[in-house]
Amino acid sequence: MPTYFITLWRIGVFIGALVPLGWWSLHVATNMAGPEPGRYLLLNIGQGALWLLLLTLSLTPLTRLTRWKGFSVIRRQLGLWTLAYAFLHFVCYVLFILGLNWAQLGSEIVKRPYIIVGMLALSGLAALGATSNRWAMRKLGKRWKTLHKLIYIILALVLLHFLWIVRADMQEWFLYAMAGALLMCLRIPAISRILPKVRQRLKHSV
Repeated sequence: MPTYFITLWRIGVFIGALVPLGWWSLHVATNMAGPEPGRYLLLNIGQGALWLLLLTLSLTPLTRLTRWKGFSVIRRQLGLWTLAYAFLHFVCYVLFILGLNWAQLGSEIVKRPYIIVGMLALSGLAALGATSNRWAMRKLGKRWKTLHKLIYIILALVLLHFLWIVRADMQEWFLYAMAGALLMCLRIPAISRILPKVRQRLKHSV
């Protein structure tokens, strides 16, 4: 794959990840975000973090299915964008819900346990982001893969966090949960080994 194409691909992914933030910010700036623009940003950025998490988890199955290396070269990039969105989601909560009143955080945690779940997921994403570089891979050795399997637990925490928030709309949550379950199933070794065979069958059928 030419180097210039990889660079363009990475730039395209970068712009694609920025677009939703710009779109939501434009809605707030033009008074199109409803009566609670802070909550609008909080919910949309949180949902964006879930989208990016699912996209990141889809890259390995897509690479095995298509053998296109373009998916693997953006794995770290999308993972860091997932962390960025999750952190911005937390910042929106602190700014617009708590009003920077950290003393209120303790009572909010007692009343709303989903906050604990969300903070655990954010902490996990931060740990993965901090160790997503080559230096950490060399330093951790075999433990690196074990650590990065936390992504499965993080997905479960994020879905639980989201479930607590959208209990009135279970259909939306169910779609995300099904997508997450499918991606987890595709990582089961017995199923993962089938993906190249599926690619071959599709290739011959064309």
